[in-house]
Amino acid sequence: MTARSLLFVPGNRPDRFEKACNSDADLVCIDLEDAVGPADKDRARDLTLEFLAGTASGHVGLRINPADSPFYEADIKALKNSRLNLPFIMLPKVGNLDEVNAVDRALPDGPGPFFTLIESAKGLVNCEDILSHPRITCALYGAIDYAGDVGCDGEWETHLYARSRMVAACVANNVLMFDVPYLDVRDPDGCEAATRRSKSLGIFARAAIHPGQIAPIHKALAPSEGDIAHARRVMAAFEQSTGNVALLDGRLLEAPIVKAAQRILSQT
Repeated sequence: MTARSLLFVPGNRPDRFEKACNSDADLVCIDLEDAVGPADKDRARDLTLEFLAGTASGHVGLRINPADSPFYEADIKALKNSRLNLPFIMLPKVGNLDEVNAVDRALPDGPGPFFTLIESAKGLVNCEDILSHPRITCALYGAIDYAGDVGCDGEWETHLYARSRMVAACVANNVLMFDVPYLDVRDPDGCEAATRRSKSLGIFARAAIHPGQIAPIHKALAPSEGDIAHARRVMAAFEQSTGNVALLDGRLLEAPIVKAAQRILSQT
């Protein structure tokens, strides 16, 4: 799966479902977990599955409740009976591979691949195992829940290690990593700047909680004209070389630099 953005929408707000799907977000996730209070879980599940059964949008999935939640079994049963075919099922608060295997056994024939959330100390120390599961195609670093679990603050620098570890685990397992949503929906410049910092670590996708955040995310993740021009020069120099390496402006162009140039040009 290739995507730059994912927009969350509450599962108890059906008036927003179609609006979210018509936004510029690459993926949409209807949320049955954090965005829905306990008293509204059953209603939200029914509304969400009814919408998903009838929508023509092929880029919308849903987040179920975690395995230790009293609503988890009902979510699994409803999905099993739904016969839906979705781009993803988001699994929150995953702590180990056994939890993913349990969902895999419960839903062996669908309704889609898994999108996992790593948002605890337990999840982080087990992320390499978790992300090795063959049904996982995407993962999101949940910095907010992680901060609550370990007692750290929410500053970007504080989460450098966790983000970096997840980047390596995702790349090693061919999983697309998304960064946590930027919480201030009235600060598009801050959202763009934070997304650029994540991009510098190797995170090329981000979740959002408001449609207005999609444009700043896409802008931050898009290569600049300078990036594109340099990538084209790299590829031209490499293609004109007689061996496996080349020089550009006196600097050696090895395979990782060529790979980075190819990634940039694939986005144009």
